[in-house]
Amino acid sequence: MFNYRKLLAFAALPLCLTMGTTVLAQGKYPGIGRDATPKEVSAWDIDVRPDFKGLPKGSGSVSQGQDLWETRCAQCHGFFGESGEVFNPLVGGVSKEDIATGRVAKLTDPAYPGRTTFMKVATLSTIWDYINRAMPWTSPKSLQPDEVYAVTAFLLNLNGVVPDNFTLSDKNIAEVQKKMPNRNGMTTVHALWPGKEHGGTAKPDTRNWACMSNCTAEAKVTSLLPDHARNAHGNLAEQNRLVGAQHGADTSKPEGVVGKQLSAAPTATAAPKVSGPGNEAKAAIALLNKHACTACHGIDKKIVGPAYTDVAKKYPDKADYLTKKIKEGGSGVWGAIPMPPQGLSEADAGAIARWLAAGAPR
Repeated sequence: MFNYRKLLAFAALPLCLTMGTTVLAQGKYPGIGRDATPKEVSAWDIDVRPDFKGLPKGSGSVSQGQDLWETRCAQCHGFFGESGEVFNPLVGGVSKEDIATGRVAKLTDPAYPGRTTFMKVATLSTIWDYINRAMPWTSPKSLQPDEVYAVTAFLLNLNGVVPDNFTLSDKNIAEVQKKMPNRNGMTTVHALWPGKEHGGTAKPDTRNWACMSNCTAEAKVTSLLPDHARNAHGNLAEQNRLVGAQHGADTSKPEGVVGKQLSAAPTATAAPKVSGPGNEAKAAIALLNKHACTACHGIDKKIVGPAYTDVAKKYPDKADYLTKKIKEGGSGVWGAIPMPPQGLSEADAGAIARWLAAGAPR
């Protein structure tokens, strides 16, 4: 019998790929997993292209964006997008002439001290898409489309691209793109761009090749840092930049010896063991994992923020104060890197605060 279902699935393949929906698998991996549902795919299919395909409908004003900025963004990026010593500035370095020409003159001025986001970025879709996907830092994807439009409008206003009474929307964003200060500054003449047909180069950006035969079965270590030299220049882990994935090796200990630290992954095995009647401690540690607090804080080791044991020593019996700090965030007490306001419930924040105020027991 002729299988019309397979024929229809095959005929619909190009359309499905174009629209970002799923195509039913034809048993390529039987018994392994399942096809993603259209709803699951749509949750990830949120990218916005430079031609604004994929942009959701919505709108937001400069004044609405300012209110959102002060409550959700200023903690890390400053009230006027100037940032601080940790995050790069978003605003500044552009002029009315740059908006008219589409090329930021200060990018080629060696005397200018820095490069802000709006000096470099050529496409407004990049700004909108990144805010939508990654911000705020502690709760990405939590902003609604209208809120993203509003925050983007506020940033455009700070850079002098739109007036104070402007409302950005999916209907006028393409017109605003024509005013981006560095819209004509993008270059494609480099090896990272795909080929000469786009004005780039055919030269690959790497010189590596895939090993297809006679591959090495096992890596052979030919050199190790001697134990007597491990800490010759101090603990390298403490000398690395605190933001980012690379924190350096702890050279204060022999190879393979690490300090006690919670994993950022919310797994049952990540929490330290609780002895005796420490149900409160066990519950608090579970909340740390649930809300990804351990991505920035170790139990007894500083990561991005201070160790919980250090916080406990500094604020004994101050549960109310700690609850407020967890909810509202802050900066300056433990260094330059701010802790943004946290979106966990009052009850969860209070449970963590009481655990800290009791000395962070395990």
